[in-house]
Amino acid sequence: MLSPALISLALFLVAPIIFVIIYSFWLRTAEGLDVPAFQFGNWIAVATDYYYWLGLYSTFKMSLITTAACAAIGYPTAYFLARIRFGNKALLLFLLFLPFWVSYIIRTMAWISVLGKTGAVNTVLMSIGLIDEPLKMLYNDFSVVMGLVYFLVPYMIINVYVSLDGIDRNLEASARTLGCSPWQTFREVTLPLSLPGLGAGCMLCFVLAAGSYVTPRLLGGPDTLFFPDLIYEAIISQLDWPTGSVLSVILLLSLGLLVAVYNRFMSLSDIYRSFAQ
Repeated sequence: MLSPALISLALFLVAPIIFVIIYSFWLRTAEGLDVPAFQFGNWIAVATDYYYWLGLYSTFKMSLITTAACAAIGYPTAYFLARIRFGNKALLLFLLFLPFWVSYIIRTMAWISVLGKTGAVNTVLMSIGLIDEPLKMLYNDFSVVMGLVYFLVPYMIINVYVSLDGIDRNLEASARTLGCSPWQTFREVTLPLSLPGLGAGCMLCFVLAAGSYVTPRLLGGPDTLFFPDLIYEAIISQLDWPTGSVLSVILLLSLGLLVAVYNRFMSLSDIYRSFAQ
């Protein structure tokens, strides 16, 4: 009974990854042709080029900032959704994901009208006299992070919401009965029990941010260095498929290693308890 799912995974997931790995060892000749071979020249060229590692560092840095912003915005929102006395929470969750009905590209391009020199933010700030000239908020790392946060924060909210909604309210009531203040109840009971959802949301946001291509391409500037853009330049602009395959495998291995380490060692509840003791 598992054969249809296994066949689908093999054809649409495993086979493409194997093909990319094999292609990373092919030889690119001086004439610009890709010749089947098994050599490590592409890997050595990438490994010894500081520019690619700088791109990976910049990508992880912006992804970490994005994840932190998503956590700061998403946790209070999820807490509000989980604790609000409202008869139809499904409606609130529906409104949360309503923007997903609009194309991701269109939603990303909408930030140009918000952050541009004649956009909504600069227009409001200049009209009330806070600034004399438009702020440069577009086509830089700031606009990329804003676009990524807007795209990813619902994923953070839903992960934290599910975790908070599953907490037995009697535990919080018991803590209050035993003399805990509302803040102590949150710190000692609610927060530790919700950390698995927060950790899952952080991991999901980080991985999706690091692998994002559309947002940095549309909102990034000439100084924005994002690893998926380097893959695009290698494969599409330079038609250097072996190098692009090497970069793709490096990004895949980096994110896969991060997820594996998280699944193996990063039990956030245990970490929180160890700090609390």
